[in-house]
Amino acid sequence: MERLTSDRLKLEQEKTLASPRMRYGLLARLLFVGMDLLYGRRKTLSKFKVLEVIARVPYQSWEHVAYIAITHTHAYPDLARRIFDRVKESRIQQDNEQWHLLILEELTDRKHIHENFPWYRLLPQVIAFIYYHISWLLYVIRPARSYLLNAHFEDHAEHEYMEYVAENPALEAEPFESMFADDYGRFGSLADLFRQIGYDERVHKLESLARVEEARFR
Repeated sequence: MERLTSDRLKLEQEKTLASPRMRYGLLARLLFVGMDLLYGRRKTLSKFKVLEVIARVPYQSWEHVAYIAITHTHAYPDLARRIFDRVKESRIQQDNEQWHLLILEELTDRKHIHENFPWYRLLPQVIAFIYYHISWLLYVIRPARSYLLNAHFEDHAEHEYMEYVAENPALEAEPFESMFADDYGRFGSLADLFRQIGYDERVHKLESLARVEEARFR
């Protein structure tokens, strides 16, 4: 994933804040309303961690389906290669979401944020399990709908992170120090870290929207 300069990140934040959210479908709206009911409307590091646990799920489901498809298309090398290229793309996106989760976990630990174990450990896994099977089923039946659902999720995440920075100006003065900096990137402040994460989510959204168009015209 592209790592942006501080000035560029601020411009991308302004771009997000100036743009309206997508018109979310029923499944996405149910997920976001449920998240607000369970974890509150306020943006917190702990709530972002729950989002990131769920964010990896569509890419895992697509990868699973793609590997099954490769098993049945290996006799057609060109098709199998195209499917495998899609698997690699999903893996990159999934790994990027994993870095987000690891960094957020590190931050909550350093800040000594108390989290109820069933609420913030077990329940997110249950939500992710359900979301995985919804994404998987949609992808099998109609891929465009699975991609669109993910685009809605990523659009929501993009705006949440960028709004979080805008609502917490003190983040500009907090340094970003992490054992994952060499892997994910180095930033001058936590504000820029969250801007980068928000930008990543936008990239994922645009990639999913591109796949929606591809799937519709097949």
